[in-house]
Amino acid sequence: MKVLVTGGAGYIGSHTCVLLLEAGHTVTVIDNLCNSSAIALARVQELAGRPLRFLQGDIRSRTDLSGAFEGGVDAVIHFAALKAVGESCDEPLRYFDTNIGGTIALMQAMETAGVSKLVFSSSATVYGQPDSVPVNEGAPLRVTNPYGRTKLVMEQLIQDWCAARPELSAVLLRYFNPVGAHPSGRIGEDPRGEPNNLMPCVAQVAVGHRSHLRVFGDDYATPDGTGIRDYLHVMDLAQAHLKALEYVGLHNGCEIFNLGAGHGHSVIELVRAFESASGRNIPMEIMKRRSGDVAELTADPSHANVRLGWSAERDLSMACADAWRWQKANPLGFTPDPE
Repeated sequence: MKVLVTGGAGYIGSHTCVLLLEAGHTVTVIDNLCNSSAIALARVQELAGRPLRFLQGDIRSRTDLSGAFEGGVDAVIHFAALKAVGESCDEPLRYFDTNIGGTIALMQAMETAGVSKLVFSSSATVYGQPDSVPVNEGAPLRVTNPYGRTKLVMEQLIQDWCAARPELSAVLLRYFNPVGAHPSGRIGEDPRGEPNNLMPCVAQVAVGHRSHLRVFGDDYATPDGTGIRDYLHVMDLAQAHLKALEYVGLHNGCEIFNLGAGHGHSVIELVRAFESASGRNIPMEIMKRRSGDVAELTADPSHANVRLGWSAERDLSMACADAWRWQKANPLGFTPDPE
């Protein structure tokens, strides 16, 4: 299949591209590299032993998108988006323009090119603070920040588009907490500036870039007082995209799936697992709770288990080992290239 991957140089996109190439798909990536690196794509091709086509461009640009669809496209996997919750609160218009505007432009380009299959990267942030856990796809949607709002609006736009075009097929994937790295240590999560996620912060302490880890709240109603999240290995998440690609080839309409391990780990449990994987001590400083953080957020992935034939196979210890292998080999991320 000829697959266009938007944001394919990013964390989840790059790992998905490796599996797409290994599965024999023809891959085109469009990415403006605003929060990613072309070095990731070079390593993707090295790992897969096959080439991909890369266009440095912006999905808001009709010209750039037109170039991406040249040569034919059978399906689109749409990762490209700004993704920092805190930044979205400071710059909501930028997030609306890039995430929502970019998605509208992409759908228009798909329609022009006659492409009817779409896999969309959504987020568990659309649930906000759930009434109970684990969370299934029918739970109330209560976004609490502009980033989450863009994901919800994009979901709704795609659903409306599918309702108007019966020939379309779309899968919306709501991720919980992606962690880990490719087992080779050649690609992994490379945050620009302050990491938004817990594991890169832990890894940066382990490698010596940070003196300690700030833990926000130890007084939650959880066994050790720290927040519990559903951590999903990025390779399991990448595999879910290949399953979703198969699914859109067989079904019309729009369907939503939660992607998570189905169980949670606390902040302290993750830190201890990383200490075990790395052999390094991770000093912690307990801070006040952050506004909007919930005690526990875990997925009910049973819909994906049944309909996509997918389930998470890698545990937290494996995610920590792979993340440490990546961080140790690439202490400065992709820039500069340590080779």
